[in-house]
Amino acid sequence: MQSIQANSYPIHFNEKAYEALNLHINENKYSNLFIIVDSNTNEFCLPHFLPFLETDLTIEIIEFEAGEVNKNIETCVQVWNVLTELGADRKTLIINLGGGVVTDLGGFVASTFKRGVDFIHIPTTLLSMVDASVGGKNGVDLGNLKNQIGVINVPTMVLIDTQYLETVPQNEMRSGLAEMLKHGLIYDKEYWEQFLDLKALDFADFDQLIYRSVEIKNEIVTQDPTEKNIRKALNFGHTLGHAIESYFLENEDKTTLLHGEAIAAGMILESYISMSKELINENEYSEIKSSLKSIYEDILFDENDIEPILDLLIHDKKNEYGNIQFALIEGIGKIKINQSVENELILNAFADYKS
Repeated sequence: MQSIQANSYPIHFNEKAYEALNLHINENKYSNLFIIVDSNTNEFCLPHFLPFLETDLTIEIIEFEAGEVNKNIETCVQVWNVLTELGADRKTLIINLGGGVVTDLGGFVASTFKRGVDFIHIPTTLLSMVDASVGGKNGVDLGNLKNQIGVINVPTMVLIDTQYLETVPQNEMRSGLAEMLKHGLIYDKEYWEQFLDLKALDFADFDQLIYRSVEIKNEIVTQDPTEKNIRKALNFGHTLGHAIESYFLENEDKTTLLHGEAIAAGMILESYISMSKELINENEYSEIKSSLKSIYEDILFDENDIEPILDLLIHDKKNEYGNIQFALIEGIGKIKINQSVENELILNAFADYKS
């Protein structure tokens, strides 16, 4: 597959990826190389990756415990300390090998260590391939609040090797699929329609579906790298989805949701709001709702859950001057950003989701 040129960095695929990586390392005279992994990718992905690496540089592995709960500033401090103790300097290269938690945190660590060192993302989950690895967003959570601390800083390159997906559980694959479905809903109706009958989908062509998803995100981000305008389209389903994800993360009596599970619910809720504002028609909403509910189990909301979820909306990064801003779809394949939504409409959306 042909490489995709993002804003000042390339995204390489499969067999071309490692050739590009080794050429880059050999040309740039790095002092040493650090690979950041979590406990899962250390076990399942690092053994696949290391044989492709052709370098005489000293290689150090930094591992932290897997899970969103560890995507915080405390983990960053531990990684910064290890980098310091092991002699990392301004000419160090950091490779982030893992899912969205690793690429988000590793990119933030690299962007801030000694005011910034080169880093490369090698996403190993479907979600990180089609979402977290593209666009230069790096950061960590603040308590239960998603991605509150971070920077926009692009990697030197991104390498996507779909063989890593063989190690990914089915629920994690579904989580990544949510972002692919979102890309169709906000940008490409034809792409969305390819997923309407998953049983008929030829997964031999899944590499091409991933490629198109990366392409869509890159096309949007290239127009608006710092999220002042059209990049906000990528937040469809995330305003409510992130609030739901954060609420379930902070409550011990709730089962923690995968990102895509929360975003799928967010897309149903925000599609209902789009219909209520006459941006999509009832048939379009019905298609979206039935399609997503056929893939993702319903999230069970108690009456006492809704108000604290709404309270979390105020922390959404798209908010301006204290107003909650939604990105809503205007027909399948189109988006309308900076939409204010009253609480009553959100409550109606939750009521409809449960019906």
